[in-house]
Amino acid sequence: MNTTAWVYCPVCGNKTRTMIREDTEMKNFPLYCPKCKKETIINVEDMEVTLAEHK
Repeated sequence: MNTTAWVYCPVCGNKTRTMIREDTEMKNFPLYCPKCKKETIINVEDMEVTLAEHK
């Protein structure tokens, strides 16, 4: 059975409208937060969300 979780905003900490599963992998994903209205670039691997490094 696949585990799912909501992605939380790295800026304000609130829940976003994006869900991930345990097999989800994202690279340079633009995550938008409807509460603080900011967009951050994230990476997701093994249910772990990290901020993408800027070049």
